[in-house]
Amino acid sequence: MALTREFKETIVARARREAKFRDAMFAEAIDAYLAGDTKTGKAMLRDLVNATIGFEGLSAEVRKPSKSLHRMLAARGNPSTENFFGIVKALQKKTRTRLRVAVQAA
Repeated sequence: MALTREFKETIVARARREAKFRDAMFAEAIDAYLAGDTKTGKAMLRDLVNATIGFEGLSAEVRKPSKSLHRMLAARGNPSTENFFGIVKALQKKTRTRLRVAVQAA
């Protein structure tokens, strides 16, 4: 089931308003990405970019064209490791969020 534009706008608006929601969204995006669900992870990162720095601001921060960044975070996008972590670094800076990786035993 495809998400409606109204739903996405609601998520972006809430992320703009609530720092805890934004932080949780950021952590969930990275968790999804690391778990192999890159499509969901990229979609959540795309929403987070729209709610915070915007693609033009991200473009200036990572020194990549905004169109390229849109493609990288698209469902079929495939950002290089350098580009992916550049995006994550810029989002951490903008949101003042520090992500940590923790190991959990299965």
